[in-house]
Formats: sequence, C-alpha cells, structure tokens
Amino acid sequence: MRLHHLHLQNLRRYFITGLLTLLPLWLTWVVIKFIFVLLSDTSRPFIAPVLHQAAASAPQVLGWLDASWVQTGIALLATIAVILLSGVMTRRVFGQRMLRWVESMIERIPFANTVYGSARKLLDILQTKPGTTQRVVLVDFPHTEMKAIGFVTRVLKEQGTGRELAAVYVPTTPNPTSGYLEIVPVDRITPTDWSVDQAMSFIISGGAAAPETIPFSAPKADKD
Repeated sequence: MRLHHLHLQNLRRYFITGLLTLLPLWLTWVVIKFIFVLLSDTSRPFIAPVLHQAAASAPQVLGWLDASWVQTGIALLATIAVILLSGVMTRRVFGQRMLRWVESMIERIPFANTVYGSARKLLDILQTKPGTTQRVVLVDFPHTEMKAIGFVTRVLKEQGTGRELAAVYVPTTPNPTSGYLEIVPVDRITPTDWSVDQAMSFIISGGAAAPETIPFSAPKADKD
C-alpha cells in the first residue's frame, strides 16, 4: 500500500514537472500560431485565387501552388512584405501623404473613425515619454494591498479642486490588448523606472520576466 502511494506521488511529481516544462513551449506556440494565422489570413483572400489560377493553368508544373500550406506560407510572406513596405513608405514624404489621405477617409466613416483614432492615440502615447509622470506605474488594484502594472496615458485635472489625476490603462495577462481603464490620483500611483517593453514582458510572461526588485509603496507627499 505504501509502495503504491509512493508511485502515485512520483507520477504526480513527474506530471507537474512535465507540465511546467511544456507549458511555456505551448504558450509560445499558441502565440506564434495566432500571429502567423492572423498575418496569413490577411493576404489569403487575394493570394489564394491567384495561386489557384496559376496551378490550374499548368497543373503538372505549378500544381503544388494549390496546396494549403503553400498558400498559407506565401500569404504570410505577402503580409510581412506589405508591413515592411508600409514602414518604408511611412518614412517617406509620399507615404506620409498617402497615410494622411487614408486617415481622412477613415474619419468620414462612423464608428471606424472612433476606433482608429483611439488606437492611434494609444500607440502614439506608448511610444512617447510623458512630461510629468512616468509611463509605467503601479496602481492599487483590485484593492490597496495589491498592485497592478499600468500605463499612464494622460494626466487630467479634477474639476473644482485642480488635483492631478492620471488615466491609467491596466492590461491583463497574458493578453495585454485587453484590460481596464482606471482614473487614479497622481499621488496614489507608484512610479517605476521600467520601459514599456519591460512592462510588456512582465505582463505577457505572467511576472516571470521581472527584475529582482520593484517599488510597491506610493511615494509619500512632501510635508511643509
């Protein structure tokens, strides 16, 4: 009976060890697969008909172009090429003019202008350093004895008192594209010296990618 119990303990220990070993690999595969599928599906509606016609025109020579994995790979490369080309063009005068033209068209479409404008502002904010507060901060969430990583997107003034309030975006783990928007008094946030990239790594890894020390208590206001 005792030997049987020891075998069960060993099996449980091996299972947990194997799970902890494979889980990071599985999460990496899920994220990479999601990105690859997303990128390939963007170009597939345009690439697949062209490849299908090419394969039908010479099935003995180009029939392999009709394979699903070939279309996925070419669609992925096409999407990456478009992204790189967009980055190159945006750094040129012609590309900047075209981008402004596209943005002016989007502004005329209801709801789309709100989504695009909000996303554009958020990305621009995360790429620039705020003037009065650090970008990456800690806020009390969900209560005062717990902290969450947040990004300061804007500093506001409280109506009547003029107290500084920070609009803080609190992303969720492991998907930082979803989260919460908190309005927190500036004197209640805990500033950090982290960069946005470091904070993103911390969030996506579930806290595994983190420095040895981290501030926790908000700085005390100076007394006169």
